Amino acid sequence: MIATAERARIAVSAAFIANGLGMASWISRIPAVRDALSLTPAQLGLLLLCLSGGAVTALPLSGPVVHRFGPARAVVGGVVLYVIGLVVLAAGVALGLPLPAGAGLLLVGMGTSTWDVAINVEGADVERRLARPLMPRLHAGFSIGTVAGALLGAGAAAIGVPPAAQFLGTAALLLASMLVVVRSFLPLPAREGGERRASGVLRAWREPRTLLIGVLVLAFAFTEGTANDWLTVAFVDGYRSSDTVGALGYGVFVAAMTAARVVGSAAVARYGRVAALRGSAVLAGVGLVLVMLHVGLPLAMAGALLWGAGAALGFPVGMSAGADDPEHAAVNVSVVSSLGYTAFLAGPPLIGFLAGHVGILPSLVVVVAALLLGLLVAGASRPPVPAVSHTAESSGRTESRPRRGHLHRDQPRRKQPDRGLTPPSTP
Repeated sequence: MIATAERARIAVSAAFIANGLGMASWISRIPAVRDALSLTPAQLGLLLLCLSGGAVTALPLSGPVVHRFGPARAVVGGVVLYVIGLVVLAAGVALGLPLPAGAGLLLVGMGTSTWDVAINVEGADVERRLARPLMPRLHAGFSIGTVAGALLGAGAAAIGVPPAAQFLGTAALLLASMLVVVRSFLPLPAREGGERRASGVLRAWREPRTLLIGVLVLAFAFTEGTANDWLTVAFVDGYRSSDTVGALGYGVFVAAMTAARVVGSAAVARYGRVAALRGSAVLAGVGLVLVMLHVGLPLAMAGALLWGAGAALGFPVGMSAGADDPEHAAVNVSVVSSLGYTAFLAGPPLIGFLAGHVGILPSLVVVVAALLLGLLVAGASRPPVPAVSHTAESSGRTESRPRRGHLHRDQPRRKQPDRGLTPPSTP
């Protein structure tokens, strides 16, 4: 079983990297797409809204799809939709037609949602089987994939490859690689008597813990998304620096976030989810304050570093917590993702509105408020306490040791600290 889980770990890691590569490889060519379609800034905004619209529309449906067909088939379905979208986008760009390009991005967004939820569910399942924190490193793989995709796009642009040709090449690469990768995913467990169980999506939207985890992910996604959209502007406008300095500040943020995700699994294993998330929120808050204080570029760069490191763990740990219940992991993750991605949609215009009235640096105070909210709800990420077995109850004892390969559960009556995941107990 361990060998199977290790193969699945490598496979789902590759799926995360491919997901990031696919996204960044076309995002890096947005200027070329804008020029090929002769779009104004407002029209480009509407085109990009097609991607977000497709993603948000498909997210609530992705959970039931993963629950019904399993992560491997859901990934294939999502990738096929993604690839079709890239082909349609390439056709629209090659012909100079915005409508087909928008339709292609709509399909890309829908495919991305299903792909995202499926690999997060698979990653959480592998994490349970291996009985050690894994999700932060998987999301670090996504970040590494985005760097690779950006370099791919930059290289293609440097040698004069048209964006449409690059999109077609990326589509072929993603489809071929993912058809191989999903073969090493964990086998889908057989259901008794071949029964089809309801996905429980309505139950998930009414479950308090799932909603609180969604709020947690929303707070950290807002923190991360604000940096993605506005950190360069904060350096350029707030500090009157050059575009190069702004890009450098954002590079510091991304590098810190990626590094924190690489080492974040060890932090979660040592201190538990709750402590790691609360420490992350404080770290990001300190970084934000350093950026907002306007006391000089060196401190602002240090602030960007702390901001990136602090924003790193919220999304992956939230996904892991949302998937604690294996039976309802898919729908719970889809609910958490739906709430989290709301931040990526609402964040940019909110910061823009405030920046237009008070300036970019003072407007960042709303991110500090979001972190305070994340700090308050971080306790929801603590693994739930398992039900007491009938045998243990009748003998007056409670089960305190996790079964082999299972998540560690807090034992409130014994006041054991939250440790997230622990190694399997010895026989």
